[in-house]
Amino acid sequence: MSTSSSTGTLHDGHGHDDHEDHEHDLGLSHDLPTILNRRRLLSFLGGAGAAVALAACGSSDSTASTTTATTSSGGTGGAAPAADSSDTTTADGEIPEETAGPYPGDGSNGVNVLTESGIVRSDLTKSFGSASGVAAGVPLTIKLKVIDVSNDGAALAGSAVYLWHCNQVGEYSLYSDNVKDENYLRGVQEADSDGSVTFTSIFPGAYSGRWPHIHFEVYPSLAEATTASSKLRTTQLALPEDVSNTVYATDGYEASVNNMKQTTLASDMIFSDGYSLQMAKVTGSVAEGYTATLNVPV
Repeated sequence: MSTSSSTGTLHDGHGHDDHEDHEHDLGLSHDLPTILNRRRLLSFLGGAGAAVALAACGSSDSTASTTTATTSSGGTGGAAPAADSSDTTTADGEIPEETAGPYPGDGSNGVNVLTESGIVRSDLTKSFGSASGVAAGVPLTIKLKVIDVSNDGAALAGSAVYLWHCNQVGEYSLYSDNVKDENYLRGVQEADSDGSVTFTSIFPGAYSGRWPHIHFEVYPSLAEATTASSKLRTTQLALPEDVSNTVYATDGYEASVNNMKQTTLASDMIFSDGYSLQMAKVTGSVAEGYTATLNVPV
């Protein structure tokens, strides 16, 4: 687990002025804890035995990663970047560091919602405090599991995640003119003993120039998250194309339909250099709501 003190920059490629089941299908972020745990086995092997064991592991994992990269297409007409060559991840498989964008709400660009009473919550659909807005949209449950790559992929229990994203029409609370007095679609959760956090939210819209995504920051503890200190990682989660298009065909997401036609994973400023550790596995339906899951190696 490496530490990072990165703060959000003043641009995110947003392109608009007023804001911005089968286990082999789950991708590299799912496979990483298994790969890391194999290191402990290999440490007891030597010479040819270790080489044989490593070759066997590599063959299996390579197939899984290739399958995921192939099925996670790079947007309209775009092939997915190869998981083993184009991702800008660290050598030990940590999720990439990304910009927080112009609307983090963590004090790095204006308002700091992390110090406000009510920010620690799992349901992000409603504003808290003096604000009363409710975000409309298709229900989305977001499940993240924070793992420590420096500890053989063990769960990073007691860590905390601050997560935020745009609303149905691509606006960010606290910043965009129409919702600057709202603070919905933002919240902090402390990881349980399995390193897991869960948020209840809505499926974010796609705005000009950006692939559908969710921002989040990882902190060592809840206390450090709510004081915006000692940040471990700032990154972004990508949402699959097929599910996004299904959601955007529903009422309220009309603007997202055209934006998706103009954007691909290959053209997105964040995901164009690789996304195998950032593409969430999404299951569900419009009628029942969706669930997005992602392992977060830091």
